[in-house]
Amino acid sequence: MGISRNLVARELRAGLVTIDGEMVKTGATKITPEQEVAYDGNVLTQILGPRYFMLNKPIGYVCSTDDPVNPTILYFIDEPLAHKLHAAGRLDIDTTGLVLLTDNGQWSHRITAPKHHCEKTYVVTLEQPIATDVAEKFKTGVQLNGEKELTKPATLEVITPTEVKLTISEGKYHQVKRMFCCGG
Repeated sequence: MGISRNLVARELRAGLVTIDGEMVKTGATKITPEQEVAYDGNVLTQILGPRYFMLNKPIGYVCSTDDPVNPTILYFIDEPLAHKLHAAGRLDIDTTGLVLLTDNGQWSHRITAPKHHCEKTYVVTLEQPIATDVAEKFKTGVQLNGEKELTKPATLEVITPTEVKLTISEGKYHQVKRMFCCGG
């Protein structure tokens, strides 16, 4: 709720908090998940443990919790305290696909931090047919503009001449688009 301890103490003394219909006078009261907690007559929802969501992000939304210009993926999450969720990774505004959301920062770090080498697979639609040597280039790594090091090896599977499946273990800024600009 984001309120101070002083305000909580005042609200408790005023009798505005109940547990299973019984007025609570002290903040030291322990509650269980089965108990119903109400504030000023409104039942509160208990959030137990970390939360995880899968979302098929449509084009036109950003993977951000707050953006003054573009609509965010949180628009699709009808959950209490949705603003506390964050995307584990990002897809560009003009990209669609699976986005994982959570309030578990350690978990999202584990699957997005480059040192953990968590593979991510993208189905990419290309404007032009793919050149025959691109899979081999990606397998050894490509030099992205503005980067000193080659990308880590990636796997490229051609589905059709203009549709491919790319698996990478990094998450550099606009990496997929940049790889196709530099290597294919």
